[in-house]
Order: sequence, then C-alpha cells, then structure tokens
Amino acid sequence: MKQAPQQTGLAAALFAFVFWGLAPIFFKQLNHVDALLIIAHRVVWGLLFLALFLMWRERSHFLSTLKIPVKTLLGLLLSGLLIVSNWLIFVWAVTHDQILATSLGYFINPLVNILLGTMFLQERLNRAQSIALLLAASATVYLGIYLGQAPWIALALAASFGLYGLARKLLHVRPLVGLFWESMWFVIPALVYLYITPTQSHTNESTTFTLLVFSGLVTVLPLVGFNYAAKKLSLTYIGFLQYIAPSISFIIAVLFYGESFTHGHQVAFIGIWSALLIVSLNSLSNRKNRH
Repeated sequence: MKQAPQQTGLAAALFAFVFWGLAPIFFKQLNHVDALLIIAHRVVWGLLFLALFLMWRERSHFLSTLKIPVKTLLGLLLSGLLIVSNWLIFVWAVTHDQILATSLGYFINPLVNILLGTMFLQERLNRAQSIALLLAASATVYLGIYLGQAPWIALALAASFGLYGLARKLLHVRPLVGLFWESMWFVIPALVYLYITPTQSHTNESTTFTLLVFSGLVTVLPLVGFNYAAKKLSLTYIGFLQYIAPSISFIIAVLFYGESFTHGHQVAFIGIWSALLIVSLNSLSNRKNRH
C-alpha cells in the first residue's frame, strides 16, 4: 500500500511530461493560424477548463481557495506575463518548423534554473554545477557561431520559463490557483484581441475552432498531472523525469518533421546533454549522502 502513492505519482508525472513532449504535434495542426490568435484562445479556454476543474475539486471551498493577498495577485501579473510570453514563443516556433529549437530550450532550462538560484536565491554553485554551466554555455556559444546568430528561440524559452519558475517560487501560491489568476489577468486582453481580430476563412472551419478550444485542455491537463505528481514524488525524482518532454520533442523534430540536425546542433546537444548528466549525477550523489 505504501507504494501506491508513488506509483500514481509516477503515472501522473509520465502523463504530464509525455503530454508536453507530444504537444508540438498538436500545435503543428494550427500552423495556418497566427500564433498570437492561438495564445488568445489558449488563455480563454484554458481559464474556463481550469475554473471547471477547480470547482469540481474544491466544491464548496472554490471561492475561498481563490483568495490570495493583493501583493501576490500583483506578482502573478508578472509571472503571467512570463508564462504567456513563453507560450507565444513556443507556439510560434512550432508553427514555423523550429521544434528542435524548443527542445534545446527546455534542455537548457534546468541549467538556467541553477544559474538563477545563484543570482537571486543566494544558492551556491558546487564544482560539478560550475563545470556543467560552463559546458552548456560553451555548447550554446558554439551553436550560435555555427548558425551565424544566437539561438534566440531556445534562449528565450529557457530564460522565460526559468524566470517564471523563480517568480512562482517567490510568490508562494498553489500551482493551479496561481495559473488561474495569471490567466485572469490576461483573459480580458485575449477576449478583446479575439473580438477585434478580422475573421479569417480558416477560423470558421469547425476543425480549426475545435483545435483552438482544445488548446485550453492542452494547457491545463498536463499541469494537473504535474501538480499531482509534485505532491507524491521527490523533486529530485521529478528532476530526472523532466528530460522526457524535450527528448520526445527532439525525436519528433528530427525523425518525423525532418528538421535539419546540423553539425552545430550535434555539438550543442551533446554538450548540453553532458552538462545535464553531470548535474543529475551530482544531485543523485548529494541525495545519497544526505541519507
């Protein structure tokens, strides 16, 4: 019986990370729709589905669950701006044949989290983390030199999601409640944008509209799974599992959509994978020493 919570937590985590890894396939079906329009729909429908889920989960405590301090609410405006920006960059990249860049961004993200921790949370780098960051930075610089420009999509995704995680850590608000208020900040602008945006022929098609509605579920479902998993599993365990999503996206980009995997990409990915391996082994070693 003691294993049951961990097993359900693992199932929830796998659901969330596999879902996120496969998300590019969903958004590829909307490559004929402007990315900003997709995000507007994602905010509106995501808020609706999230509200329904919270009403079902909290029942009579729904309204009291949503009560948070005004200072926290204002902080969620900033975190909301970060996550909506992250969504926009991701969707634009996927719909413009840049899935490989999104994969690189989310592989870099854990290393960005370490860097932000040292900059804002007074966390100290150990030798392994320092080596990993230097290796990842070198690999990213090499890719930029090879491509003739910085890998802006990957860097923007990693930075925006890293800063979002930092903001949410400092705000001390429950994950889904925080997402609810982040969405509330942007639902009015999203509705206004949907109202003033000229109607295009393809947006009248039932299939496209259905996909836009389901973009809300694509936002909420994996977050529900991740939220549940976070309560049942250790952060170290989840840290290892988080590489599932960008790994799946990497395979999809190269094998299914035929995105160019150049020599520069090979060097960059190998460097970043090596850095992640160093960090992961170091984290595992530290955890064993504590026990």
